[in-house]
Amino acid sequence: MSTGTPKILIANRGEIAVRIARACLTLGMDFVCVYTAEDAQSGHVRLARDHGAKKGLYRVSSYHDANELLAVADDSGADALHPGYGFFAEDYRFARRMQQRERPMNFIGPSWQVIRDLGDKINTKRLARSLGVPTVPGSDKPIYDEMEAEKFARTIYEFQLQQGIEQPVVLVKASAGGGGMGIEEVHDIDLFRSIFRRIRNYAARQFKDEGVLIEQRIRDFNHLEVQILAEREAANIVHFGTRNCSIQSDGLQKRLEAAPGFAPASINYGFDAQKLLDAITDHSLVMARAVKYDNIGTWEWIVTRDGAPYLMEVNARIQVENGVSAAVTRIRGEAGVDLIAEQIRTALGQPLGYSQDDISFEGSSLEYRIIAEDPKRRFAPWVGRIEKFQWEQKDWVSLHTHVPTDEPYDIPTEFDPNLALAIVRGKDLEEAKRRGLEFLDGLVLEGHGARADELKSNVEFLRARTEGVLLF
Repeated sequence: MSTGTPKILIANRGEIAVRIARACLTLGMDFVCVYTAEDAQSGHVRLARDHGAKKGLYRVSSYHDANELLAVADDSGADALHPGYGFFAEDYRFARRMQQRERPMNFIGPSWQVIRDLGDKINTKRLARSLGVPTVPGSDKPIYDEMEAEKFARTIYEFQLQQGIEQPVVLVKASAGGGGMGIEEVHDIDLFRSIFRRIRNYAARQFKDEGVLIEQRIRDFNHLEVQILAEREAANIVHFGTRNCSIQSDGLQKRLEAAPGFAPASINYGFDAQKLLDAITDHSLVMARAVKYDNIGTWEWIVTRDGAPYLMEVNARIQVENGVSAAVTRIRGEAGVDLIAEQIRTALGQPLGYSQDDISFEGSSLEYRIIAEDPKRRFAPWVGRIEKFQWEQKDWVSLHTHVPTDEPYDIPTEFDPNLALAIVRGKDLEEAKRRGLEFLDGLVLEGHGARADELKSNVEFLRARTEGVLLF
C-alpha cells in the first residue's frame, strides 16, 4: 500500500459517486471513478475527468464485477475502495477478499467480520435480544421448511386475532435482504405457502440464501434511524442523532426524510418523544459497542403509536440519507459535517478527533429524493430524456446530483431513475418545511419520453407530503 496520499477507487455510480469524489477533494485525496457505457453522461464521470487522479477514470462492463473492479484498482494504484451503497457495500466476502489479497486494500466501510455478523438479520435479532434491545416479534432463525414456516405464521396470525386485530397480517421477509427488498404481507393465511415459496425463490436468486423470516406486522408506525460512526478498533463510537424515514413509496422505498426523528418541541405525540429518541440511541450504541463496530452504520427502528420501539436491522454502510443527519449536527459548535469524509478518514485509520461531548444538534432538516417516477401508477419508473433541470440557489439548501444541468440527460434504463437529493435546513421544523416547499416550487424539471410523453416525477408527491412530515 502506498505511503503517500491515499488514492480511493469509487466503486459506484450516481449521486453517491459524486458525493464520495467531492469528499475526497475536501480531504485532499486522489480518487478514481468507474463507469459503464450507460453512465457516460453521469456527473461522476465529468468530476473524474476534471479532478480525478492520473488514471482517474475507467470504463467497466458492470459495477457488479468484482474482478474487473479490483483490476482497475491495481492498474490505477488505488489504496482503498469506497463501495458507496448497494453493489458491494454490504458484501462481507468482497470486503474480506480486499484485505486478504496479494496486494491488500482498505475497504471503506466496517470490517468484514462486522458486515457478516450484522448483515444476517437472524444474528442481529439474537444479539439484540441478548442485550435487552427490543425487536419485532417473530422468528429468530432462518426458516427453510415450508411446513415449519406455515406453523409459525399461523401462531402469529392467531395471536393477532386474540389481540382484537380484525385483519391480521404476517410479514414474510428474506433473511438476507434489506432496503425494503424481499418482503411481502400475508393477509389471508391460506395463501401463506405460495407467498413463502415466492420469497424463498427470490431470496435464493438475489441473495444466494433461501432463509426466510416470519414476523408480526407492526401497524401504524414510524420508521426511525440512528446514525453511528466509529474509529477502527472501535476505540471511539459516537452517534449523529436520529432521523425519520416514514414517508415512503408503495414499495417501502424512502422518499422524504427528516432530522431529528421527532419534533417534541412543536408536535404533541402520544408518548414522551424525547425519551424515545434517547432510548433508541442508547440501544444502538450498546449494540455497536458489543460488536466493536468500526465505521459508519445505521440502526433502523420501528416506533409504534404508543411509543414502543422495535429494532428492524442494521445497515453496515453509508446510507443515502446521511446528509439529513449531518445538516443538524455541530462539532464543537461548527456546522458543515460531511459524514462521507468522516467515514473515509476513520476507515483509513485516522482518529475522529472528537467525542460525543463535542457533538451537538441544532435546527431541523429535510431530505427530498427527487426521482423520475409516477406516484399515480404505484411509483412506476419513467424513462426518457431530461431537457431542463434547474433550482434556485439558497444558502439553506444543498442539492446532490449526477444529472448534468448544462446539457440533456438520458436516464439509463439499467438503473433506478434517481435524479437528485435535496437537503433543506431550517432553525426549526416549521422553517424547514416552508423552505422545503419554496425549494420545490422553484425546481424546474422538464423532459420527454420516447413517445413524446412529458417527464413524470415525484415532486408533487413530495410537496403534498411535506406538511405532514414527523406527524404520527
